Amino acid sequence: MRIAYVSLHWPRSLTSGVGKKMQRQLTTWRNLGHEAEFFSHLYLPEDTGTLVEGQRFLYTIKSGAAGLLPTELSRMAALKKLIAGVRAYQPDVIYLRWAMYVYPLQRLYRIAPAVVEINTNDVEEHKLLGGIKSTYNRLTRGITLGGASGIVYATQELAEMDVFQSFHKPGLVVSNSIDLSAVAPMPAPRNDHPHLAFIGTPGFAWHGVEKLVELARIYPDIVIDVIGYDHIEGLADLPHNLILHGYRVGAECNHILAQADAAIGTLALHRAGLNEASPLKVRDYASRGIPCILPFRDTDLDDLGSDLILRIPNDQDNIHTHAAEIHDFLLYVQGQRIPRGLVRDRIDNRIKEQQRLNFMASLIQKQQIINETNTTI
Repeated sequence: MRIAYVSLHWPRSLTSGVGKKMQRQLTTWRNLGHEAEFFSHLYLPEDTGTLVEGQRFLYTIKSGAAGLLPTELSRMAALKKLIAGVRAYQPDVIYLRWAMYVYPLQRLYRIAPAVVEINTNDVEEHKLLGGIKSTYNRLTRGITLGGASGIVYATQELAEMDVFQSFHKPGLVVSNSIDLSAVAPMPAPRNDHPHLAFIGTPGFAWHGVEKLVELARIYPDIVIDVIGYDHIEGLADLPHNLILHGYRVGAECNHILAQADAAIGTLALHRAGLNEASPLKVRDYASRGIPCILPFRDTDLDDLGSDLILRIPNDQDNIHTHAAEIHDFLLYVQGQRIPRGLVRDRIDNRIKEQQRLNFMASLIQKQQIINETNTTI
């Protein structure tokens, strides 16, 4: 197959979870014998490196309300160039990461069958981004989803939601995965005090980083290492054992994770209207052997029988009501690591990407049958 991979929004960095995921997908597709090119509609900071060989179409970011219209006009112009680039590439199928609609996205669907990847409940998520964005998304999401030939969902929960099922599109659940061959297991550290790691991104309420402040205050004998934040909104007086490392990638991030006795996933998924997820950061933790605390139902790991995985509820008070259980878990897992063989078949990307490719191939075949039928008629 000849695949055009389209992303309308750029991840924070190439070494972020989303950036790594896109690179893994493209590399795996190519290794499995397919052609794949990356097309991006983005604002590209000067210090951002190359993701993959492919087209790039820049738009200009303007700050403040006065910059909204110029930014959107620039995005529209950039998307027209992107669509022209995809058309020139002549793909058999288009793989589009979900993003809020930009005019004239619908023209992309005239080129080849398109698969949209869904990683979140966009209706609920955009409610957290304000009334203007939420209303715009609700009014335009039908253009993106209605024109798709199929949808790939990151979780079963998403696949069953009415906000997606109402479009009656062929669907497939393929949870997030990781290239285990590229990640080295980390031996358990020898800490005097248990270390709990958390990776998050500022500006996303469902990450719930502020909940960790209470845990740190209740248990001063543990250390909580927070990656991705240099401050927590509205909280100035933080406990000494809650360490904000700021944005860290590569060796710096690995050094912090190597000290972790356990790591915890997204803490407030309920704010995005979700109960199930397959976060890349949890797969990153598990691939390194780090014991995990899951405040939600994990698509791949929820039914894993291991005492090195702790499950707590997905609600507003989950840290408050389960602080003692978390503390006991941190003490218990010191010196232990999750065996790779326990998670390999559940989170490795090669098997999952083949499923994704098979789904794309089926949609190409379906479109070919439709075209042949129309020609005959």
